[in-house]
Amino acid sequence: MSADLRSIIIVGGGTAGWLTAGILAARLRLPSRGDLSITVVESPGVPILGVGEGTWPTIRQSLQVMGIGEANFLAACDATFKQGSQFVGWREKGAEGTHSYVHPFTPPHRFGEVDLASVWLAAPLAGFDEAVCFQTALCRAGLAPKTRSSPEFEGIGNYAYHFDAGKVATFLKEHCIAHLGVRYLCDDVEGARMDDDGAIVALRTARHGEVAGDFFVDCSGQHGVLIDRVYKVPLVNCRDVLFVDTALAVQVPYPHADSPIASVTLATAQEAGWIWDIGLTSRRGVGYVYSSQYSSDDEARATLERYVRAISGKPLPAEPRRIPINSGYRERFWVGNCAAIGVSSGFVEPLEASSIAMIEVSADHLAQHLTFDREAMAIEAGRFNLKLDQVWRDAIDFLKLHYVLSDRREPFWVANRDARSIPPSLRDNLRLWKNRPPISGDFPLTCQLFGPASYQYILYGMGYATTPGGPSDAHHHLEEVQAMANRLGRVLGPNRDWLAPAQV
Repeated sequence: MSADLRSIIIVGGGTAGWLTAGILAARLRLPSRGDLSITVVESPGVPILGVGEGTWPTIRQSLQVMGIGEANFLAACDATFKQGSQFVGWREKGAEGTHSYVHPFTPPHRFGEVDLASVWLAAPLAGFDEAVCFQTALCRAGLAPKTRSSPEFEGIGNYAYHFDAGKVATFLKEHCIAHLGVRYLCDDVEGARMDDDGAIVALRTARHGEVAGDFFVDCSGQHGVLIDRVYKVPLVNCRDVLFVDTALAVQVPYPHADSPIASVTLATAQEAGWIWDIGLTSRRGVGYVYSSQYSSDDEARATLERYVRAISGKPLPAEPRRIPINSGYRERFWVGNCAAIGVSSGFVEPLEASSIAMIEVSADHLAQHLTFDREAMAIEAGRFNLKLDQVWRDAIDFLKLHYVLSDRREPFWVANRDARSIPPSLRDNLRLWKNRPPISGDFPLTCQLFGPASYQYILYGMGYATTPGGPSDAHHHLEEVQAMANRLGRVLGPNRDWLAPAQV
């Protein structure tokens, strides 16, 4: 073995550990290098969280970079297409019944060229989502985002996936080991040996003794084996902004084998939070995310059971898993020669599938900044921390936006509108957006998850009042959107029909 061999040790498996391992191995060209090793140390006794089943469109690029085929991924992971999120009941009922809107993954038509938001604001004859984007119609009809002839990872509309989190972790693990040269060690990490400069020299494990490495990645989830227990980096608490602190999760069978598969994550507002509903090929993943300050566990369970009965005609198929949510993120993500990725770096409610996207962003940035030069490492760590801190802040602003625009009257929703719970950055933007729609200049960070198109969908889906601009001659672009929606509705088939061959 070369004396120049450098080793990266990842503590923890699951989606975070294996997705990070795959991205690092691919970005750093591990299979073609003789001077680098990547090892995942996975505890045999720690179950994965298992409810991160929704993704952001960035997942397609991550899978491609790792050399994974889309058809294989869909078949192995009980995966389905996700084209956005549909929000139900986040405002009070109106004359037209329960309020509902879609945040599609495809930006508004000719986004960046034509300001369709201002065109629509001048004459809002239909919902913003359906007026400016053809994909809303596809989502509401439960259609797939691509045709049979579409190449892998390409579609007519932008899309991500829903998948079985347990199956994804296993699939990624097998791929990383077999095709990307990642090493695997099944063991419990009990601590670490440090040098005089505060860098980790080796992990102490239960069965393999010391495992030496040059750089360590903490993907150990809520345990924070390195970032918390070794480096004791505190969390920036976000519970004064995001109030939900508990989730109850359950897997619900479809009523029939050929039941339609939704093209969106359904997010249905409740008295003290909201319920997610994710359609896989063989079941639905359903969970109630709520604030324990405004609902007891028994009340939350009853709320979840009412929802499950409404969609399946049956009671809860099993006792829901209770998952605590400690909203926050680390003060620093990279300390010494260790970086935290996944839940160990921070966690907020699963609205808008930010958790897995944050793993991708973190792993991509780590691949860009990684160095084994100790002096340079401190500089790279500072830049990595600065980027990730802003990504987290931006994500929290975006999640909070969904709540502050609601007019629901229950105490939970009223409290969310209290100005003291709204980050100053979001308050400033909301003031600007009274005069104009969100623009790219409002979001200077190029790596953030949610840009101006996403903000427009939430703002105007929730009825935010922006003063219309001057006269426009771009109304014909709205007509183009409707023509596209009608044409694609005749070309594309239902999700289940498209996915059926992938299950063979």
